[in-house]
Amino acid sequence: MLLAGVWQMPVAAAEVAKTAPTIAAAGPAEGILQVVMALVLVLLLIVGMGWLMRRVTAFSYGSGGAIRVLGGVPVGQRERAVLVQVGEQQLLLGVAPGRVQTLYVLPQPVSMGGVSTADSESFADRLSAVLKRGGRT
Repeated sequence: MLLAGVWQMPVAAAEVAKTAPTIAAAGPAEGILQVVMALVLVLLLIVGMGWLMRRVTAFSYGSGGAIRVLGGVPVGQRERAVLVQVGEQQLLLGVAPGRVQTLYVLPQPVSMGGVSTADSESFADRLSAVLKRGGRT
């Protein structure tokens, strides 16, 4: 019975081909349009995922958290000294790949008022300041 089915497959395929509607061959313009639409879809998907990840990250850290990074300075090729505020206490931390160590616990918090650090400025603020100066650094 299986052999009979195998022998009749070409006949069945020919019958289907006769009854199936004919599909016009797509020209080069339609092919390019499909590629462009697929590219736009992929780019929109990437932008959407980036937006979603930013929103999820904002929810996990929160803007009013108890821990804030006040500033940092590189002390080596991959090492940094970072000033962190936890509640009312400030800590100076040494940060290296795979290791974070407390270097010093400040007895009194360092006042950051009036001093504008580069980390606290947004990219948009810095870009507008550079554009106002005429592009000179």
